[in-house]
Amino acid sequence: MADVTPQTAPFPAPMPPPTDQPSPGLWRRFWAVLVRRQRILSIVLVVSVLAAGAIGISFILGNALSPQALIVGIVASMLPVPILVACFLWLDRYEPEPTIYLLFCFAWGAVIATTVSANVNTIAAGFAERVHLPDALVAVLVAPFIEESTKALGPLLILWFRRREISGIVDGLVYCGMSATGFAMVENILYLGKHSYQTGVEQYGQATGVQLLLLTFIIRVPLSGFAHPLFTAFTGIGIGLSARSAHAWVRWLAPIAGLIVAMMLHGTWNLIPSLVQATGEQFLLLYGYFAIEVPIFLGMVGFALWLRGHEGRITVRVLPAYAMAGWFTPPEVAALASLGRRHAARVWAKRVAGDAGRKAMKAFQVSATKLALVRDGIDRGLSTSPKLAARAAEEERELLTRITDARAVFVGRDPQTPRGTWNGTSYELVFPDGVTRTVAAPPEPVVPVPVPLAPAPQPHFAYGGYQPQQGYPGQAPYPGHSGYPSHPGAQLGHPQTQAQPGYAQPQALGYPQPQARPGYPQAQPAYPQSQPGYPQPQPQAQSGYPEARPGYPAQPEYPAQPDYPELPDYPQQFGNPPQSGDPGGTTGGDSAQQGNPPQPGDAP
Repeated sequence: MADVTPQTAPFPAPMPPPTDQPSPGLWRRFWAVLVRRQRILSIVLVVSVLAAGAIGISFILGNALSPQALIVGIVASMLPVPILVACFLWLDRYEPEPTIYLLFCFAWGAVIATTVSANVNTIAAGFAERVHLPDALVAVLVAPFIEESTKALGPLLILWFRRREISGIVDGLVYCGMSATGFAMVENILYLGKHSYQTGVEQYGQATGVQLLLLTFIIRVPLSGFAHPLFTAFTGIGIGLSARSAHAWVRWLAPIAGLIVAMMLHGTWNLIPSLVQATGEQFLLLYGYFAIEVPIFLGMVGFALWLRGHEGRITVRVLPAYAMAGWFTPPEVAALASLGRRHAARVWAKRVAGDAGRKAMKAFQVSATKLALVRDGIDRGLSTSPKLAARAAEEERELLTRITDARAVFVGRDPQTPRGTWNGTSYELVFPDGVTRTVAAPPEPVVPVPVPLAPAPQPHFAYGGYQPQQGYPGQAPYPGHSGYPSHPGAQLGHPQTQAQPGYAQPQALGYPQPQARPGYPQAQPAYPQSQPGYPQPQPQAQSGYPEARPGYPAQPEYPAQPDYPELPDYPQQFGNPPQSGDPGGTTGGDSAQQGNPPQPGDAP
């Protein structure tokens, strides 16, 4: 049915405004300019805030440390930073986060969180001294509250204004970990440069300053360098849950709950040395470290490792629907299941298409993972408004375009694979004899990618309750999974529910069985009656043998062999028993089934 817009009577032209109507005021025009330039203003605001924080922390460090102690503190505190950053980047390899947001979180923790926390802690310590309260209250109550709040504020801003960039708990862990790493780096400058090196030099000399520096470095970096990222990681868990939930109460309460847990762990960590100082019992320090903090750290590491493969599992769970719609081949989906397979696919792409192929394969993998996350969000109900639904459809369309462009770089260049296409359910392969035949997908998909997809027309996207996007045919969504793009070349019809090769039984996915497309023959269950280059089999035979082939003499008549044993109980599962007129009878059926060209006399 054609997409025709009904003709309606034109509306009358609106009356022009009266000439004496006052023009918009200066403030209205200024506000309109601000709205149009919101992105530029946001960037300027973020840079200004970070610059102000950098100036503030520089002023604090400059007043607290001598130039020599400042240099020593900066060098010593930067040593663990590359290791921590590499760990978080390694954790986020399936769908890497934008570098600009990672840098923002690191800078936020390094300059904003430290500046605010240092000033608040100083004010709280002065107040506690005036009212004769112990300093431990500041370390146990005030410091955890203000430090965890300021560290989490940067990732929370991304959650509020760029929610699409957080696709799960892993992303929340990465953003909060980067903020905590920046905070820990600047805090270590004060501990290593001022409280260790500078204090030792001023009281006892250069050698003592170096000794205190080494002792403090061992305690704060190898033994407890994970403390700040560990505490803030619980806030990251709450942020990740909030980003992937369709319930309003989860979106609000999950980050708050994670932040409270982070504050409690931070307060417990600061309470242990306060108890040791108050009681003089050194075993409390070892007990708190090995019995409380280390198990929590190891548990978080195990949880992060389990989550690391979560995005890969989502990809394998979601993309088969796209494969049955014709957007992916089964081997492509299988190659996305693990990091090892992804690496093997990149190596293969580099072998067949060079460095450009490797880069294209990497872009293909990232886009496919994002596509799976976008579809998973749609299935979860995250598109709670027409605006969000339209944005999801646009992002889905862009990702499919990127995937198609990336695939064109490396597909079809491997001389070891046959030429063919994938139509959503089976392969159309070109055999050495030049004939295109339909071949079913194997039970276990083979990697890497063997064949390209069929040429795809313009897809259509339809969401329940929303109009299709402009530029795509306005067809109703298929039942079961509304919003999936249609299979290239498929006709609307009744959905098929048969299990696809290599995949589990689909649950009413709602995609029609692809029909034969122009240029591709119908499925051929076996070799045809006649192949080019082979003669037609003759119906007559002599003693079980075919007639003489052209160019060869007739076969002589062999005498009967009376002593040839008969096999009356020959088991059927081993093939056809040799007949009396069939010397060297086969056990595996005709030659066509074994992949050899059909010979005269073979059953068609």
